[in-house]
Amino acid sequence: MEFNHTQAIYLQIAEYVCDRIQSGQWAPEDRVPSVRELAVDLEVNPNTVMRAYEYLQQQEIIYTRRGLGYFVGADAVRKLKKIRSEQFFREELPQLFRKIALLDIAWDELGKQYEQFRRKEAGKNR
Repeated sequence: MEFNHTQAIYLQIAEYVCDRIQSGQWAPEDRVPSVRELAVDLEVNPNTVMRAYEYLQQQEIIYTRRGLGYFVGADAVRKLKKIRSEQFFREELPQLFRKIALLDIAWDELGKQYEQFRRKEAGKNR
């Protein structure tokens, strides 16, 4: 995994875990890799993974079963969609609107591009 310098590593690891949950790679009630396993896979300190897991546990995305490890919460996908969409509307959409206005892009052109993107993505998932 390539880490960027603009965000704390534990938050990037949390995003990595969330991506796997939202994509269905890790289903609700599935066990997630142990702290040590993920630390080895991502080549980071186990304390950093632990911090990411604690962060996700606070958001009720994952939970721990004593002696068994961490598991994906039953409602994790719905919670992630809610959290991520709120973040998108608050942080990313205003920037996108600013660029659209600066470039004077018409809404109908934007709609066409979006529909092309969706068809292309739908073709990938088959």
